[in-house]
Amino acid sequence: MGSGGGAAAAAVAVPRKEKQRSAAGHWPQVEDDGVAPASSTKRHARRAWCCGGVNFVLAAFVMVVPPMVILLDARASSPAVWISSVNVLRRGDGSILRWPAVDARDKLLGSLLADGSEEGSCHSRYQSAMYRRNAGREPSAHLVSKLRRHEELQRRCGPGTAAYSDAVESLRSGRSGGGGGIGSPECRYLVSISYRGLGNRILAAASAFLYALLTDRVLLVDPSNEMDELFCEPFPGTTWLLPPGFPLTNYTSFGVSTAESYGNMLKNKVITTGDDGDIPPARLPPFAYVHLDHTATVEDKFFFCDEDQRVIRNIPWLVMRTDNYIVPGLFLVTGFQQELDSLFPETDAVFHHLGRYLFHPTNHVWGLVTRYYDAYLATAQQRVGIQVRVFGRQPESPELLEQITACTQKANLLPEVIAAGEPLVAPASARRKSTAVLVTSLKSWYYERMKSMYWEHAAAGAGEAVSVHQPSHEEFQQFGAGSHDAKAWAEMYLLSLTDALVTSGWSTFGYVAQGLGGLTPWVMHKPANDSASAAAADRPSPCRRDVSMEPCFHAPPFYDCRLKRGADTGKIVPHVRHCQDVQWGLKLVRTSW
Repeated sequence: MGSGGGAAAAAVAVPRKEKQRSAAGHWPQVEDDGVAPASSTKRHARRAWCCGGVNFVLAAFVMVVPPMVILLDARASSPAVWISSVNVLRRGDGSILRWPAVDARDKLLGSLLADGSEEGSCHSRYQSAMYRRNAGREPSAHLVSKLRRHEELQRRCGPGTAAYSDAVESLRSGRSGGGGGIGSPECRYLVSISYRGLGNRILAAASAFLYALLTDRVLLVDPSNEMDELFCEPFPGTTWLLPPGFPLTNYTSFGVSTAESYGNMLKNKVITTGDDGDIPPARLPPFAYVHLDHTATVEDKFFFCDEDQRVIRNIPWLVMRTDNYIVPGLFLVTGFQQELDSLFPETDAVFHHLGRYLFHPTNHVWGLVTRYYDAYLATAQQRVGIQVRVFGRQPESPELLEQITACTQKANLLPEVIAAGEPLVAPASARRKSTAVLVTSLKSWYYERMKSMYWEHAAAGAGEAVSVHQPSHEEFQQFGAGSHDAKAWAEMYLLSLTDALVTSGWSTFGYVAQGLGGLTPWVMHKPANDSASAAAADRPSPCRRDVSMEPCFHAPPFYDCRLKRGADTGKIVPHVRHCQDVQWGLKLVRTSW
């Protein structure tokens, strides 16, 4: 039986010298490119048969004992692959689960993605639709058109072009770019700094991209923190990675005290704003640093004001640092509102579209995702994701475990268990429902307790078979560690493939998963202090259904730009509201005037 803990997750292996799992987790260990060929149209018709006379035995075994998974020796005559039944999967009750074919429009996520990219370099780009039961929201025609135009801008002005070389030379020489050179004024740039945890980096890059989309800037992402190892290139025919040789050699160390930050230039009157913001280009600096992380000052957050945007739009180079999802703040800018309404008529699906467009796991990470999915999740009739973020000084909290189980049972996601000796309500002949639970956490303690609970006790009514799985448990967050981030990205993506999701409040990890999956989660709120038991007394419910699947902006502005005074920015426009998990945060919701 596989270490995930469920009968439906059993794995049988041909003897091999390598261990099948590491001490830090339960990933099936096969070669990095253990993913489907690009030419397949059905996910479970992709697996290769091999090994001469072994074929007949394996075929018979798979037919007799579905939905078990077989791992072939990596040193046999063909690469190690995970093999499921060739054309169909069988549920626990023996009925056949046929996986629908994915047509071209679904493959491109409703034309969100451009066709024509070479699939071999990024399997996930066009295969992800085959793994989702939730087809996701349809992008607007205006968003699709805008994305195609932006891709052309990236190709025309991006790295390797004459326009980019000219713009870099202008920056190096200290020119503002207003002199009519090749790269000006057509080509302007936004450099997004990659820092902090992976969830923060994903939300920051998505925020920077939306701002680039709104202002016709080329997006260039700081390549540090393994960004090229985790994500495929999103723009066909060009790169989004900032090349070596960028003139601002210390840009990754920019912070709140950097003299060139927009807030500091305002404060020191290097830049002034007027009613029209019409400052001659020659008087503008060649670049501005936009500081929007959790330490941002009031002046830094004037970025979200119209008159400041009229100045910023003419600065050729912007360097942005944020560890937040700043998108709700962009919806407060009056000058952006009409375009945003056209791009996103469903205002609760902004990150859903941005995330599915931008973030495609590289082949190595996609191999982790697909192997684990096929081994432990594929045959379940229901998949429940539980993302556990531990706050405070008690990493193994019985109170938090109780909160998790109470939440999943209250939301009817998982059944209650019955004590030994209690009668079973449902007859033995009743049809059983299979549920696979995917737990992600730095700790294994919560997974082990849940696994034991459903292993040792029958589910109420005896109508549901529950298996519990956790891919890895890294024990503590490791910033900038490639292997750690690869597992984290794979787990975010696996969570997004579930049918229902329970997340921990405040967690960017959960925000990414819910947005990619188009899932409005049940949110377990963060304890008010380090004492989980004390917090439980103050919490009326173990969890609540969120108001939308959008991430929360944790450090928003509290300023009305029109009235020029402090204000509750959660009450300015109807589709920007306060978050349930972070009371002062801002969140996009779906509503109408």
